[in-house]
Amino acid sequence: MTTGWLVGVLVETDGGFVRHFYAAAREDQARAEWSAVDRAQNEGTVATSPRGGTEPVQAISPLSADAVRSLDLAPGEVRALGVRWPRRWVGNRLLPHRD
Repeated sequence: MTTGWLVGVLVETDGGFVRHFYAAAREDQARAEWSAVDRAQNEGTVATSPRGGTEPVQAISPLSADAVRSLDLAPGEVRALGVRWPRRWVGNRLLPHRD
């Protein structure tokens, strides 16, 4: 069962538009995306149209209950994961972390 979403949001920074990743503990995909956008506005201006073939807001993957628990997210909470591809959280289950 999906209890959250991994969402990518294009944010304008000094170096142009960069995709930032967020974990949103919301079952509904649209609400998770909007929650991530709200959080991304703290980082900079959110893109309003696609850039280089990348959508401004995109649900990357559902998060399992194990992933949400591992991130220690409360229901409705959104956490910034940074700009690097969050491969640890992609998929329906918690994947082992390897750097």
